[in-house]
Amino acid sequence: MSYETDIKDALAAYKAGKLTDDEIVEKFHELSITDLGYAQLDHDRSLRRGFPEVVYCEGKSLQQAAEILQVLAARHGNVLGTRASRELYDIVKTRLPDAKYFDQARLIVLEKEPLAKDPDHKIAVITAGTSDVPIAEEAAITAELMGNEVIRIYDVGVAGIHRLLGKVEEIRSANLIVVIAGMEGALASVVGGLVDKPVIAVPTSVGYGANFKGLSALLGMLNSCSAGVAVVNIDNGFGAGRMASIINHLR
Repeated sequence: MSYETDIKDALAAYKAGKLTDDEIVEKFHELSITDLGYAQLDHDRSLRRGFPEVVYCEGKSLQQAAEILQVLAARHGNVLGTRASRELYDIVKTRLPDAKYFDQARLIVLEKEPLAKDPDHKIAVITAGTSDVPIAEEAAITAELMGNEVIRIYDVGVAGIHRLLGKVEEIRSANLIVVIAGMEGALASVVGGLVDKPVIAVPTSVGYGANFKGLSALLGMLNSCSAGVAVVNIDNGFGAGRMASIINHLR
């Protein structure tokens, strides 16, 4: 039973006189939050934000993360767990047999109700190097789960800029672009100067010592001279995929 169905059933009961004013208020509160003691799950987020609460698995115990995902799956059609380990997935799989694990992206995905995708409004996800692909896949799979067509264009960094120039028309066909780069993060500025679409830049922690675990790429992207480039946090592929999806669904 979905959260939205639960709400409709409660309203029907109230309309039929089976619940009082005080009882319907209490019912809504009961339905919107599941208190597990160590976590309070926000079911209403699916109606407020258009997608259920996403679970950041890192830092939680395996049992905590597995139980949270299981409870969310009982109330929502699509569930996403980020920064998830294979060990966690092995536990989740016993409870949610239809769940999938994406090793590179470290994502657990349960997609019972696939969202419609508009082929005329695509998101391009671009990386500077192959080492940036895990973060790119976190962004791309997130965007796909949230109802978007995704174009993947990987390993087209500025060290061999002809690789990027050969993909310009494909990049321009997208409605917006997510650029993922480590080292000095220059790719976001280059792409921003070639397109008339929003660019979401993701700095990664890929790079040698003076990269400072992504800080140099972050600062480079924040200081981009290309207008129309916005920046999310270091290694935050999920945040970029979510933001890209929100923008892509605006009409």
